Amino acid sequence: MTLLNTVSRHLFFAAVLLATSPFAAATDTRIQDMSLHDELAQQDALFFQRGFNECDIAYLDATVSPELRFYHDKSGFQNKALFMQNTQKYICGDMANKPIRKLAADSLSTFPLHRDGILYGAVQHGQHQFYLREAGKPDQLTGTARFTSVWLKAGDDWQLSDVLSYDHQPAEVVNSNIQAAAIISLLHQNKVPALGLGIIEHGKLLSTQVYGELTPDTTAPQNTLFKVASLTKPVVTMLTLRLVNAGKLQLDEPLADYWVDPDLKADPKHLLLTPRIVLTHQTGFANWRYLETDNRLRFQFKPGTQHQYSGEGFEYLRRALEHKFGQSLEALAQQYVFEPAGMTDTYFWWSQGVNEHRYARNHDSNGKAFETERYYKANAAANLISTVDDYSKFMVFVMAQQQAMPAVYQDMQAHHVGIGPQHYFGLGWEIFSGFPGEQSLLLHSGRDPGVSTLAVFSPQSQNGYVIFMNGDNATAVLEQLLPQLYLGAELWQRN
Repeated sequence: MTLLNTVSRHLFFAAVLLATSPFAAATDTRIQDMSLHDELAQQDALFFQRGFNECDIAYLDATVSPELRFYHDKSGFQNKALFMQNTQKYICGDMANKPIRKLAADSLSTFPLHRDGILYGAVQHGQHQFYLREAGKPDQLTGTARFTSVWLKAGDDWQLSDVLSYDHQPAEVVNSNIQAAAIISLLHQNKVPALGLGIIEHGKLLSTQVYGELTPDTTAPQNTLFKVASLTKPVVTMLTLRLVNAGKLQLDEPLADYWVDPDLKADPKHLLLTPRIVLTHQTGFANWRYLETDNRLRFQFKPGTQHQYSGEGFEYLRRALEHKFGQSLEALAQQYVFEPAGMTDTYFWWSQGVNEHRYARNHDSNGKAFETERYYKANAAANLISTVDDYSKFMVFVMAQQQAMPAVYQDMQAHHVGIGPQHYFGLGWEIFSGFPGEQSLLLHSGRDPGVSTLAVFSPQSQNGYVIFMNGDNATAVLEQLLPQLYLGAELWQRN
């Protein structure tokens, strides 16, 4: 029922920002003279350590050629006088909050310059990583840039004569690119073709991104359509709660007033079924009636007496709502959920809006695609098709109900059924409590062959995320992905 059965809950609070250094991009190191390369690498390290990081101005002045030509893609051209002035002002002006430079691993390459067979200089190319150094804190990455330098021989010494500093990228772009490369590598390792990730901070959508491929030759687009399996249920839950808040439905009214399944007409326990009992998974039904030996729906226990996850319960609720309001599930969801949430690319079945060229086909543990199953009628428990952008908007909409319908929202996250230590079921959501700052997590997952999805948020901080994958090896991906998400302990605990 939930991915937390296999992914430890502490992962949600062990997450930290994705580190940069293990994934720094390497460049071609076509070294034509290894001894020259080593000598210039040492010269580069000494120049930036003494001149840039330690601000040894006398050393810097002696090492830079009087004819220095420095080209910067952000601040323009500088001669030596302007270069020295800017270094003293912007690099060495505040040693307590000091910009420092580090060389990106394996990025340095060296090319000798000869005249009449005599070495007179060298061209050096590499990538800088810039950090902010503050006392008592780890160095914080602020950006990167590429550089090309010309070093000229001055007797036994070297002088820097020309510099190109370009392709400056802020830390957000760097971290985003690094995270993308790490996630794509993780997907390849586990034979999961594509992943959609939505991140929500303080009730606002921070970002959505799709990684990986639809096919080996086709990059998965941002608007990739995923089958989300049981993440259909939170949508139907929100529809039901919005109807309750509008005064058009009561959580405890008998569903028998609108629908009785033919398999249950002779069993008076059907009179006990209510929307609340369905949303808390206390109907007494099996997950699906086909799991019964005779494929007939029956009560395995008295409704309302214990918890048992059931898709049949949500289908029962769908039929009752459709009969009560004389509208299809699709029409009701459009009015009460999709339109107010701004969802324009979500479908209960394979209608004309489902573009198969954007659909992420489901894959087994060996990376082999399943045959695509197309459904042509709505199911309240499964088979919803959506984009990570649309479903992330839905999650933002869910959190917004804290203000829009506070009483119903509080009932949604109440501990209606105890499942285990600090583990409950509310109205349509699984709940884990006992986190720092009296926070809780509301989550729902979806699993089908080749489908693994997860939606989770904290009502207190209103931070959350959505994860869609179209492969069976999702658990292995999540175990490595969750600690790297931009939802670490500080973010979860910050209000």
